[in-house]
Amino acid sequence: MVETKKVEYKREYTDDIKYTVIAFANSEGGKLYIGIDDSGKATGLNSIDDVMLKTTNLIRDAIRPDITLFTDCKLEKIDEKDVITVTVQRGTARPYYLASKGIRPAGVYVRQGASSVPASEAAILKMIKETSGESYEQERSLNQTLTFTYAASYFSKKHIDFGAPQMRSLRLISEDGTYNNLALLLSDQCPHSLKIAVFQGSSKSLFLDRREFTGSLLQQLDEASAYIALNNRLRAEFQGLDRIDKYAYPPEALREALLNMLVHREYGINGPALISIFDDRMEFVNIGGLVQGMTLEDVLLGISALRNKNLADVFYRLHLIEAYGTGLLKIKEGYADSDLEPHIEATGNAFKITLFNLNFTDKPKSYLCARESQAVYGSKATKEKMVMEAIAKHGSVSRKDIQDLLGISQATAIVLLRSMLVEGKLKKEGTGRFQRYFKN
Repeated sequence: MVETKKVEYKREYTDDIKYTVIAFANSEGGKLYIGIDDSGKATGLNSIDDVMLKTTNLIRDAIRPDITLFTDCKLEKIDEKDVITVTVQRGTARPYYLASKGIRPAGVYVRQGASSVPASEAAILKMIKETSGESYEQERSLNQTLTFTYAASYFSKKHIDFGAPQMRSLRLISEDGTYNNLALLLSDQCPHSLKIAVFQGSSKSLFLDRREFTGSLLQQLDEASAYIALNNRLRAEFQGLDRIDKYAYPPEALREALLNMLVHREYGINGPALISIFDDRMEFVNIGGLVQGMTLEDVLLGISALRNKNLADVFYRLHLIEAYGTGLLKIKEGYADSDLEPHIEATGNAFKITLFNLNFTDKPKSYLCARESQAVYGSKATKEKMVMEAIAKHGSVSRKDIQDLLGISQATAIVLLRSMLVEGKLKKEGTGRFQRYFKN
């Protein structure tokens, strides 16, 4: 009697048997004998009931997911000695792990010859894929210590309960009681991010501002939506005596493009989703091409094949999306009264939506008020002239004064003032909110 990949001996009860049980369940199963020494000789146990209770409690409490259905503890007589035999089957919810360590090499064990050793990260990911199916959102999360502060608040604002029963019905918790990747996406620990960059002009040569949004996808949705809205400028048009304010981008088109980015992203691929804001357009570049079997023509017709069905169900439950397959149609409807049309592209690994600025023009129209014309379309020389005139009138200006005067963002005002400082046209005094700019 020797120890093998599927047989292990313990002379007496010890907490270390949990490593062996986990390794058997993650590998090909096996038998653990308590009351036999390393040489294979039966030594027996004195307190059978006590050892049996400790063993079953340890298996139940120390190992996740629940492995009790795949284990059997019983008393055997070997060489007329009392021995406890723990039979462990290969589990269907691999990887099994120590509750105190989580799904990482320090908590996941496999059999290597006659030893139980920590599993590599590659082996852990392979087990997850083997037991979770092909969908990323259904795979077990490597992080099981998740919190849902933002998601719970979001659900509460929508007057929807978000307790354990609801998390199960929304498929955030698997049948074995563990969190899956859908739960990870909605948790405060979500590892995926969304980046937005604002550029001057129509190329990426000069950054004006950049932001990265992290946390729960619901938090990213809220914060990114608010930031995009700040960059959706209004233009004033006058028809007779009536002033009509017109957004640069149809708000509904922006909303649907952002939702499309979050719901249809391929989260199994590392890397942030990207939104680029130029003077003349806004680009939404998402990771993950079309779902296999779909063509761009199919998508534009409103045919929907969901990559993340359960995530879409959560967004539907929160009334963020109304029906599957209508997002791109709504984006196109936002431009129905314009000569411009959204441009949609797809490659094997990316999906891009380009929305065009309805207010962008090389030459301002005559009905634009002078201040709006200078602020939005004026040259750098025009803006500098307005800054110098304001200083001549008031003695000095603050950065906020320039923002209000020109109707530009904080980032654009900073870039303009910094340029005038470098060119020697201005000088500054003070710091922070007390900083003022004077003629040099």
